[in-house]
Amino acid sequence: MSIRVLVADDQEIVRTGLTMILDAQPDIEVVGEAADGWRAVQLARRLRPDVCLFDIRMPGLDGIEATRSLAGPGIKDPLAVVVITTFDLDEYVYAALRAGARGFLLKNAGADLLSQAVHAAANGDALIAPSVTARLLGTFARTVPATPPVRPIEALTAREEQILATVARGRTNSEIADELHISLSTVKSHIASLLAKLGARNRVEIAMWAYETNRIRN
Repeated sequence: MSIRVLVADDQEIVRTGLTMILDAQPDIEVVGEAADGWRAVQLARRLRPDVCLFDIRMPGLDGIEATRSLAGPGIKDPLAVVVITTFDLDEYVYAALRAGARGFLLKNAGADLLSQAVHAAANGDALIAPSVTARLLGTFARTVPATPPVRPIEALTAREEQILATVARGRTNSEIADELHISLSTVKSHIASLLAKLGARNRVEIAMWAYETNRIRN
């Protein structure tokens, strides 16, 4: 089955480019386009796409608020949202992730990374572009959370701390398995345990917790 994607960006040339790239993939289909956040939210609620790809800066309702409306805390059936931004807008990424986005990309990420991000989001995973990880760390370091980080319901094991650090650096499950010399199933098991202990909904929230508790530093 094809992954159904909604693309929202206020620049027509960007929407067209993203749509062409995604429609060229054999298992991805763009089912809707929007030029502003209000329209994006309306279409998303009506079409229920597998993945929403939102620009952060849009007129009317920006990508952060649109994400919160569709995937934020308290949303019973959240949609998968990936935000896409440019280098000079990284200060908004933290807010987008807090709003419920599963990941983010730069607009110059390229077709392969864009496809990977869509597949990851559709599978309940998340992809954070490796090229902006350092910038994300800087953003997190400058931002004080509105509420204190949650306390895990059970102490993390040494291995879970290792997994936590790799997830926070944007590593995929396969990359974690290779880096730590463990099986893919073991990685998935540890991530499931982290989700349960932290009360996190996805691996992006795991990464955010790692930054908020100063486990990851620049």
